[in-house]
Amino acid sequence: HDPHNLLTINWSTSTSVCNWIGITCGSRHQRVVALNLSSMDLRGTIPSELGSLSFLEWLDLHYNSFHGSLPIELTNLHRLKYLNFGNNNFNGEMPSWFGFFAKLQSLYMYGNNFTGVIPSTLGSLSKLEKLILYDNDFKGQIPITIWNLSKLKWLYLDDNNL
Repeated sequence: HDPHNLLTINWSTSTSVCNWIGITCGSRHQRVVALNLSSMDLRGTIPSELGSLSFLEWLDLHYNSFHGSLPIELTNLHRLKYLNFGNNNFNGEMPSWFGFFAKLQSLYMYGNNFTGVIPSTLGSLSKLEKLILYDNDFKGQIPITIWNLSKLKWLYLDDNNL
């Protein structure tokens, strides 16, 4: 849901997708490489079709009101380097498949309602520099695999039940 019609007004089939608000395309192939829809007061669930943007490297949806669980189709985003879902209303467990984003350097999932344990699969993200998971409802132990992340510079886990 787009209460301020930001996307309705700016996303038109009469113009190239590469000219739409929040979209950046690569210079060589004109494929969508970045989607920044932060702070647009968007609501609803993440559509599974988002997983079709196979060239996406940057996905920023923070400061909106998205809710529900995350669609497994996001696993198709093999090129992701930056992912920010902070300050939304996502809930349920953080999917273990987040550990398969091999190129991910920054992961922001703060300020949601995630429950359960932090997936140990995050320890396989060898390029990860920033892991920001504060202000959720994670419980249990910090996975020992997290300490294998040799490039990790920022780790924020406060305001959980760890």
